[in-house]
Amino acid sequence: MTRPLILPALLVAFSLVAQEAPKADAGAPAGAKLTLQAAIETSLKNNLQVQIAVETRDYTRAGLTIEQGAFDWNLNSSLNIGKSEDASRTQTFLGGPFTSSETTTFNRSFTLGSTKAFGWGGNLSLSYAPTYRFSKGTVNGGPETPFTTNPYDGSFSATYSQSLLRGFGRAATESRLIVARKSAQAADLNFQLSIISLVASTESLYWDLVFAQRNLENKQQALSLAQKQLKENQIRVQVGTLAPIEVTSSEASVAQREQDIISAEAQVLNAKDALIRALYPSSERPPAGLEPADSPSIKPLELNEATAEKQALANRLELKTARLDLESKQALETAANNRILPQLDAFASYTGNAASQIPSEGLTAVNKDLTKGTYPGYTVGLQFSMPIQNRAARGSQAQARANRRQSELTLRDLELGITLEVRQAFRNLDASAKGVAAAEKTRIFREKDLEAEQKKFENGMSTNFLVLSKQNDLDTAKSSELQAQITYAKAATALEKALGHLLEARNLEVK
Repeated sequence: MTRPLILPALLVAFSLVAQEAPKADAGAPAGAKLTLQAAIETSLKNNLQVQIAVETRDYTRAGLTIEQGAFDWNLNSSLNIGKSEDASRTQTFLGGPFTSSETTTFNRSFTLGSTKAFGWGGNLSLSYAPTYRFSKGTVNGGPETPFTTNPYDGSFSATYSQSLLRGFGRAATESRLIVARKSAQAADLNFQLSIISLVASTESLYWDLVFAQRNLENKQQALSLAQKQLKENQIRVQVGTLAPIEVTSSEASVAQREQDIISAEAQVLNAKDALIRALYPSSERPPAGLEPADSPSIKPLELNEATAEKQALANRLELKTARLDLESKQALETAANNRILPQLDAFASYTGNAASQIPSEGLTAVNKDLTKGTYPGYTVGLQFSMPIQNRAARGSQAQARANRRQSELTLRDLELGITLEVRQAFRNLDASAKGVAAAEKTRIFREKDLEAEQKKFENGMSTNFLVLSKQNDLDTAKSSELQAQITYAKAATALEKALGHLLEARNLEVK
């Protein structure tokens, strides 16, 4: 399903790049690390929606084969063997004697034919039919006497008809085949769209788990700081340099941190279950020790908003699908326009006949007559027909025109929507990158601010309340920084999806 591809020269400005880490199978023993790439590949391998999309694509491709069958050669044949008996009585003159006769007739006939329709509006019909007839009978009870004149005969015919107005040309005759071919191409694109949606969804779930685990780590660090502050306060109370109420305040802070950890642990379990559901929808759950291995990181790349719009309009599969739909509607409109024309067909036929009076030569003599054209026949002609009002064809023409116009408007609306989507995704990614930088500065400041406040507290120049407040500020700053990183990671995925090269960026190739 996957193999490396060459990355595009220009990607997303400030896009997400997964850190290099050894791939680990999600089904590995407890404690195994799961990279983002491995998560995507596992999801593509196991997800039921992908399997449904594959079956839908195969079903549409089969429709193309069905339409191609309209121009296949058709072979037909028949074999008949018969025997008939008959008797008659005649009177030559009134009161005269009756003459009676009995006749037995044997016949064998074989027919082999073939028909073929052509894309330009022509039809060919071929037929080969050798026949054997033999009769014998008695008159007034006399001996049996054979009296067949030509026991073997046969014919070969070839007829070709060509539409000259209605039904002329591939645009009219192959319209259904053209639509089926476009539908098969659209099915391939829709299959890729389902893969893109799955990749984007898997990445979002992966980053949700990363956030939940990093958030848990932050809460654990905040608990350690609160516990350290509590121990120091307890010592100060024992030596009489701090009021007992400050210990109570620190204990409340520790309890709050423990409560935060309980919520963070539940968030981790929920995020992990959601990711496992996406990776293993119908199989056994992997070990609970599964951990994500990648972290969101920022890498500046060259791409401006105008270039992003051009890439999206050139690469988005939704636009390609819409253009195929428009081409199909145009083909149907062309065929509908053709159907309002009168029917005018030209035809030409050749018929070769054969007859043999020598029973010993049999079929050989028949075939010799047919191949030499001993008894030829030719026919050429025209056939014309025209409905007086032709309302059915005109109604179909109006419907086809409306469908084509609707597809044009849908394509235009989709182009505008994708342009807006790219602009928003580009700006969101730019804002997220700036947000990460700002959150990092805030976190660094809060760390230094807490460190300074702790030193003041140790020297008796601050209060326990201020230290706990600074700890809360640091905890909030760390959570904001982590959230900014995850928001940036999801914004990068959204922009790559909007540009239409998410699969290439993830080294994926759809077959």
